[in-house]
Amino acid sequence: MSQKLSFAKGLIGVLAVGAFVALSGCAPTPQSTPKPVPSTDAPTPDPYTGPIVFVGDELDWFLLSAEEISGMLPEVGEVSPAVPSLIQVSDGGGYDPVPAICGAIYAEASLGSIGARSVTWTSAVPDGRDGWLHVLQFADEEAAKARMDQYVEAGEQCGEFEFGGPSSFASSATDGEGGVRALAGSMILTYPGGGGHSLYQSYSSVGNVIVEMWQPFTGEPTFDTEAAAALLRDRAGEARTKLIDELTANPPAPVETPAAADPAAPWSEWQITTAGVGPVRLGVELDEAIAAVPGARVEETDSIGEPVRLISPDDSASLLLSTQEEGTVVSAISVGFANVAGDRTDDGAALPAAGGVKVGDPVSAAVSAFPEGTALRVVSSGEYFYEWSTREGVALRFRLDRDSVDDGDAVITGITLEDATLRTSLIFG
Repeated sequence: MSQKLSFAKGLIGVLAVGAFVALSGCAPTPQSTPKPVPSTDAPTPDPYTGPIVFVGDELDWFLLSAEEISGMLPEVGEVSPAVPSLIQVSDGGGYDPVPAICGAIYAEASLGSIGARSVTWTSAVPDGRDGWLHVLQFADEEAAKARMDQYVEAGEQCGEFEFGGPSSFASSATDGEGGVRALAGSMILTYPGGGGHSLYQSYSSVGNVIVEMWQPFTGEPTFDTEAAAALLRDRAGEARTKLIDELTANPPAPVETPAAADPAAPWSEWQITTAGVGPVRLGVELDEAIAAVPGARVEETDSIGEPVRLISPDDSASLLLSTQEEGTVVSAISVGFANVAGDRTDDGAALPAAGGVKVGDPVSAAVSAFPEGTALRVVSSGEYFYEWSTREGVALRFRLDRDSVDDGDAVITGITLEDATLRTSLIFG
């Protein structure tokens, strides 16, 4: 802020001319007053104290180098470069562990994530199974903390457990500043009648990120769990410091809620924004969302909790509204194909667009409009997506007709907007 300075002019009266003349001969030569030099130093910004939430390429800050991976784990082969992609199996199954919390270290860590960076490497295991490192972005700090709590609890309770047969997880845990936690261990699963799996497993977490690392092994474990946990802890701490420095220098802009669209306008003119689709908003009661589109036909469902479809008055377009688990709050809105019963084949030209990207466009259009996202493949259902998210936990998922990693010309068949902070955490036991 500028300051206005006022100067008062005074008049010095001479009381004794003779005294003035006598003294003037002894007066020192006047010295010029140096002019102040304005400071070029910018004011130091206040340190960032908001949520520790990583998005996009900030996930790269958690990665380990090939040298660090091979120095941590035995029998590491060729390490591939990190990629902004994720493969999920998501088939569930398996035995019921006792105690139940031990299922946390068996379940897929990426379930519920909304972004990832992945590194793979070959190992010396005879069946050729690879090792993996996943940097997993969740919607908010609460979601990642809840999952990491489960890993820590499993480390405490699953030194010996049952998973069809006697199993074990020998682990070491460590904490750092600012909520940083890490856990590393050797898990051995045995099945009735013989067989099983042996895996080196590690987890670290800070803010909304969990880093998962695993590699199969045979024979007796030779994994230094304390050293692994310490390395992952330190890398997570470094990433936290980088994020605070970055957001201190460049504070996040206040989130502005886009105005709702005119419900009477053609649905093709509506926009998919981080707040909703056209006049339909995320986070409102389902009845309120339906009422926001007067004249739309509601396609009823037989099951409570199933998505509700709104169909435009001219029958050219539709929206699929999903609610949070066991709730009535709208958590996701989809246009185009959604892989649910009753899916329609609406023309993409009649549907709302996201940043100018419509159903029927190539995936390259989504990558250009929403950079630093993640290519996602779900093996169990044969689905492919390109997903992008905000620091507030809102995710955009572009459904594709094929793998975008192998084919950059994959076509967008559906678009889903979701408030991922409304997801229900996995529960074990």
